[in-house]
Amino acid sequence: MADHGNGVAIFESVQGTAPDIAGLDLANPTTLLLSAVMMLHHMGLHDYGNKIQMACFDTIRDKKVLTKDLGGNSKCSEFTADICRQLTQF
Repeated sequence: MADHGNGVAIFESVQGTAPDIAGLDLANPTTLLLSAVMMLHHMGLHDYGNKIQMACFDTIRDKKVLTKDLGGNSKCSEFTADICRQLTQF
């Protein structure tokens, strides 16, 4: 989510705290990453934002490394590692 006003912009991942999975490497980092993508676009760093967004979407589209909430069994760290791997493709 992004909030803009009076020359100030705040970008945040809007979701619950999920205390039941805290520290278990199970959370899906997609909302955090896409909030960062919005921030990069806001800053005029479109190329970086587009690459991160594309890597995130490609990981989800491939369906090989998905967190439980996306229908997979991968850990957050595995999902993130695949996004990082996708980034090296660009």
